[in-house]
Amino acid sequence: MAPTAASVFLFLSPPRSRSHLHSNPRPRPTATAASSLSDQLEPLSRTLLHDKPTPASTADRPTPQPTWVNPSRPKPTVLSLRRHRRRSQSAHPSSAPLQPLLRAIRALPDDADLADTLHAFFPAGSPPSPSDALLLLNYLHPSWPKSLSLLAWLRALPDGAFPLDTIFFNVALKSLRAARQWPHAERLALDMLRAGVPLDNITYSTLITAARRCRQFTKAIEWFERMYAADGVLPDEVTYSAVLDVYAQLGMKEEVLALFDRARGSGWKPDHVAFAVLAKMFGEAGDYEGIRFVFHEMREVGIKPNIFVYNALLEALGKTGKPGLARNLFDEMTAQGVQPNARTLTALAKIYGRARWGRDALQLWEQMRDMKLPADNILCNTLLSMCADVGLVAEAEQLFNEMKDPECRDVPKPDKWSYTAMINIYGSNGDTDRALQLFDEMLKGGIEPNIMSYTIVIQCLGKAQRIQQAVEVLEAGLEKGLKPDDRLCGCLLSVVALSSGEETEMVLSSLEKVNQNLVKLIRMLGEDQLGVEDLTKELKDVLNAAAPEVRRPYCNCLIDICQNHGFPPRRARQVFQLAQTYGLYSKIHSRKDEEWSLDLRSLSVGAAKTAFDDWMRNISERLLQHEDLPESFSVYTGSSTHKFAQGLASAFAAHLEQMAVPFHPSESQVGSFISSRDDLVSWLQISSSSVAIAG
Repeated sequence: MAPTAASVFLFLSPPRSRSHLHSNPRPRPTATAASSLSDQLEPLSRTLLHDKPTPASTADRPTPQPTWVNPSRPKPTVLSLRRHRRRSQSAHPSSAPLQPLLRAIRALPDDADLADTLHAFFPAGSPPSPSDALLLLNYLHPSWPKSLSLLAWLRALPDGAFPLDTIFFNVALKSLRAARQWPHAERLALDMLRAGVPLDNITYSTLITAARRCRQFTKAIEWFERMYAADGVLPDEVTYSAVLDVYAQLGMKEEVLALFDRARGSGWKPDHVAFAVLAKMFGEAGDYEGIRFVFHEMREVGIKPNIFVYNALLEALGKTGKPGLARNLFDEMTAQGVQPNARTLTALAKIYGRARWGRDALQLWEQMRDMKLPADNILCNTLLSMCADVGLVAEAEQLFNEMKDPECRDVPKPDKWSYTAMINIYGSNGDTDRALQLFDEMLKGGIEPNIMSYTIVIQCLGKAQRIQQAVEVLEAGLEKGLKPDDRLCGCLLSVVALSSGEETEMVLSSLEKVNQNLVKLIRMLGEDQLGVEDLTKELKDVLNAAAPEVRRPYCNCLIDICQNHGFPPRRARQVFQLAQTYGLYSKIHSRKDEEWSLDLRSLSVGAAKTAFDDWMRNISERLLQHEDLPESFSVYTGSSTHKFAQGLASAFAAHLEQMAVPFHPSESQVGSFISSRDDLVSWLQISSSSVAIAG
């Protein structure tokens, strides 16, 4: 029998033990060493940007500590489960005598006090039996206020009339968990402690899972620590899975693995939920080896993935950049008879779109059609985005028209994200009129565009040189309360680069309403007498105020503006070099003994030209200093395989031709230009030193 995709995946290399996933802590420096190091690093701090645009204070945010185990209690060698066994249906008492009372309680509002109604049904001296009280609590589960009111009435009965057991509190806690009422749940648990009612396995499990559902992760860990340290109650499989998820949500990878190891050593057999949590955590961290570890552990335990684990693994493989393995895993999943759902297809659509796999995307499209699975908005919008990524215009239009068709019940109606995806397709394809038509259709249909819609439409109009319309769209959005983000500001920067004359002032006037510092920097860049120190300060302030992911695009646009608007010739190179100092262009150079290369794929056309000219200048300086040079040089602009990709390769080729630099397209790699050392040195020696390679 042919090996499955998962088995092939597992045997790529020997399975990795859990111990390899732990990292050794770094030794802490002494106070003297830290002070000395601080003095040494002070000049370096001037070249660093903040990690976040607005660093948030964490002084008032408690940091969860790893689970502490009471050393006075020996660690059990096996897992002890003390869950209440669910009784069979025949063992449950009849609720018929309680129906009149239940009807009376249901007729009351949720916040009503049940005391009078309960006293009328249970006269003094004849409290309900434990089974009747438990039945009432279970029937009142959907209404947590009534559950608490019933529990309070039972607790207020005369001493000894109704001894409350842990199970009654547990049922009330489950009602609070379902309603996501964490403060009430914790308050009830503390009442149990004060009243001397023991907290058992289910109590802690319910509290921890309730805290997780309410995203009170710190509280979940606090109660987990109490479970171990104070009461010595051992977790069960549900609790372990819940706490693993809490640690993962907090990014506490080491604690996840330590708890997993401890639980496995105690005899715990991880369930599907636990493995899905691990897969998601390793996927978020981009840890491919961690995902292999999940496969290995599942094989050791003897658990076959279910749909939830497959979905988590697919999403994880997508985030680790392994589209081929994700495709193999999907094929194995269907071969094993596991029916994919909307989340499966959503994960796969994201992976194929990100990888630009047009053929696989089309196959996925056909599979979705054949399976006739009910689609939700998330799946449909992801499919539309995938079509935008790989250039499937006709397929996107087909799905979008079905979503708008009132007679088509298999797909949801389009929302703002659906329209945004279609606008992105038309905008990227250069169909400005169609993009603008859809944008107007959104407004007339009462669907409020989101900030991404505005950004795409403005960028599309800018590329089409319809600058005035772009400004009008922005102004209309501002009047409706649009709050531009960093990406929209970057889009407006690109429109400034594409504009000229009065239109430039028009865009700057609108941009100034959004980001005054950006406009101030642009005007400074055009001044002849601008000093490097002033430029450094202003540029650093602008970049620190922006999100990290837009800092390089900001610099790309600023360089384009310098080149397109006739700013002083040195200005574009100054911006590029400052951005290099801040690490924004740190990965574009590669040096090997036999070859030096320049990767321009993430740069705009203007920034790419500036980076190349700066590279030539540096090589020329090394040549003048008689330093060794490699045998060959290469420049990579990207293959432009995306249907909607802009032509960086063709623009760069024109720049090479204008400069007469001896770089020629590579025959073996599309989007790559190569030159030999002899040819480049000859050109550098013949060229007039500064004119040919001026920035």
